[in-house]
Amino acid sequence: MVIKFEPLNRREKIVKLFREAIEAENARDLKTAKRKLDEIMELARKTEPEFYFEACFRMADIFVQEDNYRGAVKCAIRGIYNAPNRDLYLFGIKRLGDILFIMKRQNRLGELTENMDITLSLVKDDEELHSFVSALVRLARGEEVEEDFKLKEFREIIEALKE
Repeated sequence: MVIKFEPLNRREKIVKLFREAIEAENARDLKTAKRKLDEIMELARKTEPEFYFEACFRMADIFVQEDNYRGAVKCAIRGIYNAPNRDLYLFGIKRLGDILFIMKRQNRLGELTENMDITLSLVKDDEELHSFVSALVRLARGEEVEEDFKLKEFREIIEALKE
């Protein structure tokens, strides 16, 4: 009897990588966790948008643990931009807001003034998200922001960050 080995399908591999990433994160091996999440994002980008979304936000959480808030914001924005449906899009905005409020409390919003051009170019197709990210950068520079966003979630975040 010959036993054939069948490679894991994409979803099974992603789930396995998630488990490994969580185990690494729990063991405080953040470098390994990030590497596993990068693999997930690469595998899931075009074919498994829900997994891609969650990997972006898990990566953002790891960046927060490392005090890399700009990296966390960039990952969150990528997750929002690639959200597969409106519910996850709005949920992603809430999660991004949480990161931004942590930054504000720690007086670190100014970090968003550096190297945000790639992120802005990534989201140029989503006019509302692009305007929001642009407003965040201007707010981080200390400029006045008076944009009126269609989404109340964006308006609420900007208003809370201004206070």
